[in-house]
Amino acid sequence: MNTYDFDKTIFYPDSSYSFIKWCLKRRPSLYLFWLPAAAAAGIGYLVGLNSKEHLKEKAFGFLPHLKDIDSEVELFWKEHEHKLSDWYLKQKKDDDLIISASPEFLLKPITDKLGVKLLATKMDKYSGKIHGLNCFGHEKVRRFREAFPDSATEEFYSDSLSDSPMAEIADKAYIIKDNATRPEEWPERKEK
Repeated sequence: MNTYDFDKTIFYPDSSYSFIKWCLKRRPSLYLFWLPAAAAAGIGYLVGLNSKEHLKEKAFGFLPHLKDIDSEVELFWKEHEHKLSDWYLKQKKDDDLIISASPEFLLKPITDKLGVKLLATKMDKYSGKIHGLNCFGHEKVRRFREAFPDSATEEFYSDSLSDSPMAEIADKAYIIKDNATRPEEWPERKEK
């Protein structure tokens, strides 16, 4: 099984940021509900008062004000699917796993279309509340081992060294460069 981060790895730029920006552009009235709480959470995160989970919940705080979240996500992917990386589409396999900090409800439609497995942050698509931890760093390894206790990851791909815990458990690892266009060997990897 090959395992991939999603944002800035096989999709550029970041799907969460792109979705938030896309929703706010389409419905400017959402700024009334979103901006004050998101700004306060961002400042709190920067000074160490808030967790990533809290920040992400506030960033998606506009979700309760969307009438049909499933239609919004479907339309988003119709307009953004072309941003999937060509290098990934050429090597995609049916047993691939996408493991991402982005919300599961946002990525599931595109990973279903690609025909691959998904592990991502469990977020309620109606409220923006996260169930459990953000699927990031060591949490990715924990979630991978929980979901696939008898499987190994042959190759792992990510744009970020924050994914070093996943890179360490893979047979081979690659870091993605140049706006998700080029994989190269992972730097400073410990010997397995």
